[in-house]
Amino acid sequence: MKGKRIWISAALAVIIISGAVSAYMLLRSKGKTVEIISDGKTIYTLDLSLERDREIIVEYKGRKNVIKIENGDIYMGEADCPDHTCVKTGHLSKSGVPIVCLPNKLMIRYKEGGELDAATQ
Repeated sequence: MKGKRIWISAALAVIIISGAVSAYMLLRSKGKTVEIISDGKTIYTLDLSLERDREIIVEYKGRKNVIKIENGDIYMGEADCPDHTCVKTGHLSKSGVPIVCLPNKLMIRYKEGGELDAATQ
């Protein structure tokens, strides 16, 4: 009887762990498509799960922003704006809150259309 309980417990643990890992992998793959929008126009659409580490420089009226992609995350590395709020924002959040540089009219956000389900991430 004791051996049977151990086997049942082990089987349940494997099922629960497998389900949790599967759910994590499925949810993690969502929301990796981002848009970089300058002055109201989408200038880049990127799948962060496929992007290599790099910098993207975006210029607007003589000012520039340096966007960095590292390990599947994106953030504003540098900005020629007065307050640097966009830099202080940090990495693009899975909650769906975009990174915005108002003076330079630049925004980084998850692509609209349901790829990011903010309620599940």
